[in-house]
Amino acid sequence: MTRDAGLPDLGGRVALVTGASGGIGAGVARRFAAAGAAVVVHGHRRAGRARELVGEIEAGGGRALAARADLTREEECERLVAEAVAWGAGRLDALVHCAGVQPVRALADLTAAEWRQVADANVTSAFACTQAAARAMRERGAGGSIVHVASIEGTRPAPGHAHYCASKAALLMFARSAALEYGPDGIRVNTVSPGLIDRPGLARDWPEGVDRWRAAAPLGRLGTPEDIGDACVFLASGAAAWISGSDLVVDGGVSARPTW
Repeated sequence: MTRDAGLPDLGGRVALVTGASGGIGAGVARRFAAAGAAVVVHGHRRAGRARELVGEIEAGGGRALAARADLTREEECERLVAEAVAWGAGRLDALVHCAGVQPVRALADLTAAEWRQVADANVTSAFACTQAAARAMRERGAGGSIVHVASIEGTRPAPGHAHYCASKAALLMFARSAALEYGPDGIRVNTVSPGLIDRPGLARDWPEGVDRWRAAAPLGRLGTPEDIGDACVFLASGAAAWISGSDLVVDGGVSARPTW
């Protein structure tokens, strides 16, 4: 993929992007490739999209690998990281954990099984991938960057999202805890919290929500997957060498809007 001079130079580095078969994850993978990194593109149920993305990156002159894993299973997280390290000739410089789910269910109707499903997909997967990636980074002795994609809903609840909001709030504190414990190994752990990210058909499916967002956002637009990718690239770069345990909110300024 053609090197984007507007991004930090990640040439020679290896990044693993989970959930890269989805919209945000694909945008993150594209921006890492545009920054010069070799990218392991993870998918699970939509593994075909991960392979298509690899083809796109390679067609642009980049280097990428498609990998499939069920990240609700600890052993699958470990296998995925091991595959990335082997492909990267022993190195893994960055993990960006985008994998997760966002179902909608009123709290009164939510079952414990549905709660656990979201917790496993959004938090337990982050825990297991972080452990595996940090172990590989520690063994290599060169540090690294771990970024978890959280959400502004980790601090601002929304109707029907109790399980999702709780999982993202847990992810924010997990990342800070990981930053504390892995910092002595030179491993930085941060989160990126997106606001509303555009996708094909969103304005058609939810016109009133999109209109409300645009009216509330000081920058007047929805985000793009590439907006999130740029934030993750920054956090993985040397420009963020002294940033760890932080949450970078990428929401067009919506969080600055008064609620009263």
